[in-house]
Amino acid sequence: MDYTKGNMGRVFVARIDHEEDLLSELNDLVRNENIKSGFFFILGATGGALVVTGPKKKSVPPQINTTRFDDAKELLGMGSIFWESGSPRIHLHAAAGSNSGFVMGCFREYTEVFMVIEVVIYEIEGITAERIPDKKLGFSPIHFF
Repeated sequence: MDYTKGNMGRVFVARIDHEEDLLSELNDLVRNENIKSGFFFILGATGGALVVTGPKKKSVPPQINTTRFDDAKELLGMGSIFWESGSPRIHLHAAAGSNSGFVMGCFREYTEVFMVIEVVIYEIEGITAERIPDKKLGFSPIHFF
């Protein structure tokens, strides 16, 4: 384990509107406000997304399963904000469901908003952290400096 200690900084509340892309809008907000480290909560509805639903088997680096859906589902999630190679890297895990089914996992790339998604971001100050790619592990863990 590795860890660091910081303080709560600014708090942002955002509304992301119908047919906007959740991850794209979050990236823009993080970049515009220069949020280097943070944690966030989301709630609302999605009109579709690409979701990593876990590894195909328990191996490192993992081969991932993905699920894509294009129907409206209620959404509840949380994630972290750290930068990687000079750009914001949003890591969002969420659960989305409706009477047509349920999916939970890491939301990536395509994340369409249906109606509205509300976001609360808590900035973390006083730490220096960055995601650094690790080819052996197959992802970019957080490193503290």
